Amino acid sequence: MNTIPKLLLPYSLHHESKNIVWQLSTLFLEHIPFHHERLIFCCIGSDRCTGDTLGPLTGSFLKKSVSFPYEIVGSLENPLHALNLDTTMQQLHNHTIKPFIIAIDACLGSEQNVGHISVQNGPIFPGKAVKKQLPPIGDISIKGIVNVGGFMEMLVLQNTRLHISYAMAEKLSRALLLAAHRYSLKNIEDSNHNTDNKDTWQQVSSLDFS
Repeated sequence: MNTIPKLLLPYSLHHESKNIVWQLSTLFLEHIPFHHERLIFCCIGSDRCTGDTLGPLTGSFLKKSVSFPYEIVGSLENPLHALNLDTTMQQLHNHTIKPFIIAIDACLGSEQNVGHISVQNGPIFPGKAVKKQLPPIGDISIKGIVNVGGFMEMLVLQNTRLHISYAMAEKLSRALLLAAHRYSLKNIEDSNHNTDNKDTWQQVSSLDFS
């Protein structure tokens, strides 16, 4: 019998790749504990810099979806950035239940990797590209490579096209939403609730996986 190999971390895929939404959702299902009591998506970045909007855009897209049941920190309206990151992390960890955090942020990389969405175990080190000392964040990190790094990084981020941040955030948010729907569907199937099963399949089938 043929089996589909598990997608391993670290994992990287260009945001214009075929079926990226479905592929990323499969990866997220395998590595994000959607059953966790305090699953939190921390979308890092600022709306004042086009190259740093991947996180806030993703957060805003997810917040618009009423069917995404998980806590989201960071959006265009209320960004999670250098000025409030430390305090926010302290607040999130000041709880009886330890959170499992998915950190989402933009980054710079090599020219051939621009446009890739990268997923890996462990934290993001926000502000590293612009020499800022910020606390690491995340049990799993999702990074979108928005431009080329290595020289005058702050200027590069400020002059990055908004289109690439928007396009990656849109694909990423759809993949996370699809993963959440697929997780819910699996629970329904396990419980043999046929009516709910049909409704959830209708939700999933309405999503664009490309």
